[in-house]
Amino acid sequence: MTATIERFSDAASSPKDAPLQLKEIIRSLPRAYFEKDTTKAWKHVAISVTATIIGYCGIIFLPQYLLPFTWFFTGTALTGFFVIGHDAGHRSFAKRRWMNDLVGHIAFLPLIYPFHCWRLLHDHHHLHTNKMEEDNAWRPITTDEYQECGPVMKFLQRSIRSYFWWVGSIGHWALLHFDLKNFKERDRAKAAFSMSFVIVGAAIFFPLLIAKAGIWGFVKFWLMPWLGYHFWMSTFTIVHHTIPEIQFRPEAEWNAGAAQLAGTVHCTYPRWVEFLCHDINVHVPHHVSTGIPSYNLRKAHANLKENWGEHIVERKFTLPFMWSIASQCHLYHPDKAYQSFREAGF
Repeated sequence: MTATIERFSDAASSPKDAPLQLKEIIRSLPRAYFEKDTTKAWKHVAISVTATIIGYCGIIFLPQYLLPFTWFFTGTALTGFFVIGHDAGHRSFAKRRWMNDLVGHIAFLPLIYPFHCWRLLHDHHHLHTNKMEEDNAWRPITTDEYQECGPVMKFLQRSIRSYFWWVGSIGHWALLHFDLKNFKERDRAKAAFSMSFVIVGAAIFFPLLIAKAGIWGFVKFWLMPWLGYHFWMSTFTIVHHTIPEIQFRPEAEWNAGAAQLAGTVHCTYPRWVEFLCHDINVHVPHHVSTGIPSYNLRKAHANLKENWGEHIVERKFTLPFMWSIASQCHLYHPDKAYQSFREAGF
């Protein structure tokens, strides 16, 4: 694996001579993997709806001491809705744009996630994956950026970039997706619509839920499953491109093929998680091309391993693996990718 990371670094540092060309990688994939299948797409919807119903039945009918388990299961099922909206945002759920927009807005509504806002910012991430100046998903910060932070922001940075990584996506959701200044003028009408859609939805649903079930009902039926969803949202996001060996590159040294293929991590999770989250963890082919629907990711990954296996980075979701990220991947280092806060003298 060390050799693989070295090849990634070499390719990324010499973009003009890089052996990894994104167009070549995409052309190596069979066209069938890009085809949309309506039945498979709606099967994912049926799985998520069914799993979420099962989760809420568990919350309602199972003993109270099992609530942590039913909350976590339900949050994982709700993550499946995000993945459905994720496909819709990449126009790989349905053939018609209006259907993708409709499905995306409805799938994101229980999560209070403004669809177009996420879609536009997420597209930027795919265009600039692992590019130091541009990637907006989970890039490392420099020591200078950290030093410029105030006390509160330093505390938050130290928390979400270490052992509280699992709440990081909440800040990303709140700070980036509800501010029209983050979007180009031509996109602000769509962004405003998506913001209004979820704000109005929350303004209707939350008071009704509290009136019916009280504050505890709000916590029990929405907040805790939502936090379970954000555990996976944070975990998937950080793991997809953040391990101690993978380097983010400045624009002058960045190469798309190297970043998308060798800078994206395939992480294996418990199979029930992968099933409920529609294989979002099979992330390398998704970064090679966002046009591959989620139900074709496993086949595409197998094909990429066959043709480009020496460049594929794979890990398994374990406590030691997450510890390695949480204890080391704090601040950017131009030579060794990351340094911890302690190594940097903070």
